[in-house]
Amino acid sequence: MLTDAALQALKPKDKIYKVADRDGMYVCVMPSGATSFRLEYRLHGRRETVYLGKYGRDGISLARARELCLDARRAIREGRSPAIEKQREKRRLKEAKSFGEFGEKWLVNAPMADSTRACARAIFERELLPVWRNRLYGNHAGRSASALCQDRRARRPGHSDPCSGHPEADLRLRILHGEKVPNPADEVGPAAIAMFAPRDRALSPTEIRIMLRQLEHVPTLPTIRLCMKLFLLTMVRKSELQDAVWDEVDFENAVWTIPKERMKRSTAQATAGM
Repeated sequence: MLTDAALQALKPKDKIYKVADRDGMYVCVMPSGATSFRLEYRLHGRRETVYLGKYGRDGISLARARELCLDARRAIREGRSPAIEKQREKRRLKEAKSFGEFGEKWLVNAPMADSTRACARAIFERELLPVWRNRLYGNHAGRSASALCQDRRARRPGHSDPCSGHPEADLRLRILHGEKVPNPADEVGPAAIAMFAPRDRALSPTEIRIMLRQLEHVPTLPTIRLCMKLFLLTMVRKSELQDAVWDEVDFENAVWTIPKERMKRSTAQATAGM
């Protein structure tokens, strides 16, 4: 079974070669050095291959590839071809509305406070429309989204970039309307969204202890209370916790390792159990 260390150690050869992982998934290493995840399977007497994504900082993580592999295997068990469904998705993209059209619909219909809507519209019209107004979804790919975030970061160093969030929220609205389209913001890593600027903690250790105790008396759902405790105990960012998968947790040694692809500084972080 592959690990991130093993993937990073793979070297290109004169010809394409494969390295197996699990559940039928493997990585394909190109002579150029590009590494991608793929899944081979048999369905209705035919051998098919589905491309899951490119590995690396501008692609997807090993954990995410395994999730996609499991999704594909569920489809196969149901008699559906992941490869054919992916082709159909590409065809649907050709009939999709432009980013500008659906973005306007999102700004009008998405549930949010008036102040949030005003801020979203300002960012949408100032940063996104000039670049993506007439583009169809799927045409403003991850590289374009990354370039947009990097340009804004250069103009406003030290600020978290909201540009990646608005296409993502716009996309959720499209999914609710039955449209299946890839999210360009998925391919923008945390390091591309903001430059790290050190700052003081908002809470002192004493204040954190008080908050942990007071959480027991807050009238909220048990899951929210547990989530807040995890934040206080691990001090990770919201996205690092909400995007965590079980493969990142070593239960035997009580260690949770966040892969570098999901870290703002692009350095893996290990959090030990308490």
